[in-house]
Amino acid sequence: MAQKPSIPKGTRDFSSTEVAKRNYIFDTIKHSFENFGFQPIETPAFENSSTLMGKYGEEGDRLIFKILNSGDYLNKIEDKLLNEKNSKFLTSKISEKALRYDLTVPFARYVVQHQNEIDFPFKRYQMQPVWRADRPQKGRFREFYQCDADVVGSKSLWQEVEFIQLYDDVFTKLGLTDTLIKINNRKILSGIAEIIGASDKLIDFTVALDKIDKIGEEGIITEMLSKGITQDAIEKLKPLFSLSGSNKEKLDQLKGMLQSSDEGSQGVADLKFVIDNVTKLGLQSSNVKFDVTLARGLNYYTGAIFEVVADKVSMGSIGGGGRYDDLAGIFGLKDMSGVGISFGLDRIYLVLEELGLFNDVSLPKPKVVFLNFDVDKTFLQLKAIKKLRENDVKCELYPDVAQSNKQQKKQWKYVTNRKIKYVISDVRGEIFTIKNMTNGEQKDCNANELLKTVKNL
Repeated sequence: MAQKPSIPKGTRDFSSTEVAKRNYIFDTIKHSFENFGFQPIETPAFENSSTLMGKYGEEGDRLIFKILNSGDYLNKIEDKLLNEKNSKFLTSKISEKALRYDLTVPFARYVVQHQNEIDFPFKRYQMQPVWRADRPQKGRFREFYQCDADVVGSKSLWQEVEFIQLYDDVFTKLGLTDTLIKINNRKILSGIAEIIGASDKLIDFTVALDKIDKIGEEGIITEMLSKGITQDAIEKLKPLFSLSGSNKEKLDQLKGMLQSSDEGSQGVADLKFVIDNVTKLGLQSSNVKFDVTLARGLNYYTGAIFEVVADKVSMGSIGGGGRYDDLAGIFGLKDMSGVGISFGLDRIYLVLEELGLFNDVSLPKPKVVFLNFDVDKTFLQLKAIKKLRENDVKCELYPDVAQSNKQQKKQWKYVTNRKIKYVISDVRGEIFTIKNMTNGEQKDCNANELLKTVKNL
């Protein structure tokens, strides 16, 4: 007996119903993106390894799926190098391409490559799959979709205000109330690292801090110690874990702590501007919370950072993003500030499913089905179907001719299960027998009357 086929861990098949629900989310996000002035682009599923590697930090690089070179990729590798089993070195020799890890770095590459064709500030959105060699678990997949919106070519903090409004707009339309938009600023984190004497350990500091929800305060202290951050520095850090009060009160406390750091003080001022103006404009169904422990592990963020969670579901983040002042600089285009956010479609789907927020999603289906009881009438049926389709009526012919009552019942069962509205059960010359499956009414009509009936004219 042949072994049952399977798919790789961390990937999924989607049924027609699931695809329809996912498209509902896509369409909702796309509508908001375009309402806010963003325009679509697409980039390849895989990039040159040099484009991706080194942009996400050590942990991110480890999760990038590498693609083996075509042909006999080991032929040019010396036996000595193979025997050393240095996977990091070997990978660079046998793999020149990789699946994209996110949409932001490919977008930065796109901006640099097409800079002479773009009007700045450039507002783009992109909805495509990405791949990460992560350990699969609930809400975490190896292949998943991101829905990104970015603005490059503007340093204005009003963009951050707009992105919070965009998050709120999408989640309101999806019915996700009480969504929490957490916000921080990497300048604040740099300022904290500076005042505790750990500026040279900024990356280790932020990577550890970003894990506080997973491993807790004691866990990140242990990790920081293992990375060479001193006990004295950690003692100076501890008051930050107990910041309390409103966003304004926490920022005021932090302002005092960071007064000796110019960068940290600027981060506080930037964050205060964003939160104050979001508060004045108001949000429909989301809340904004300043979280000093929010770090987001990606190295390219330089200013505001965002992370979104659904309060009522234990799912992890369903969105995130931030400002990057020089991401395009890694590809040779200097002083091109950008800011962007991402929606995690797959996690949003799981949240909506768990909360029962999906309305009845209509699957694509014909409005009219012609039953196939007589092979001699097939041409007449297809002729009528052609006319209906030319008038934008979705219709189809049941493909197999019924040879028995049992097979006729099978065709009736088919239209019932698919909830088809109109069924043509017989054709006699130019006369059609049509049944409305909603109310049970049946009548005979000619081709023009048939068209009027199914189009409700």
